[in-house]
Amino acid sequence: MTFDKVEELRPGTYGHNLQLRVLSSKPVVLHRPQGGRAGGNMRIAECIVGDDTGVVVFTARNEQVDIMKPGAIVEARKARVDMYKGSMRLAVDKWGTLKAAESPADFKVKEDNNVSLVEFELITVMQ
Repeated sequence: MTFDKVEELRPGTYGHNLQLRVLSSKPVVLHRPQGGRAGGNMRIAECIVGDDTGVVVFTARNEQVDIMKPGAIVEARKARVDMYKGSMRLAVDKWGTLKAAESPADFKVKEDNNVSLVEFELITVMQ
């Protein structure tokens, strides 16, 4: 399998397969929905992940939070790029998978190219 590179990510794209090193993971919310639904806790963490071309913010949800430990090498399959306040965030939803890498990766993360710091603006083109 060939992997995409972080520097190739673009807003609104999906189907990305990436091999990434987790640099940091910070829990941002433990959500308990109103209304008393069963199984109501949702964990979310913002993680900085990267490869030899750059880094991006990854939004980990629920069991994904347990996988995203600093120093871990993970494989994201069918990942998508969401936009949050004009910046790119990588995520894996129910259509994709996130797991520990099966083979060790030997790459140095290029930390000085954070693609999540690039601000995008949606422009509507009139026809």
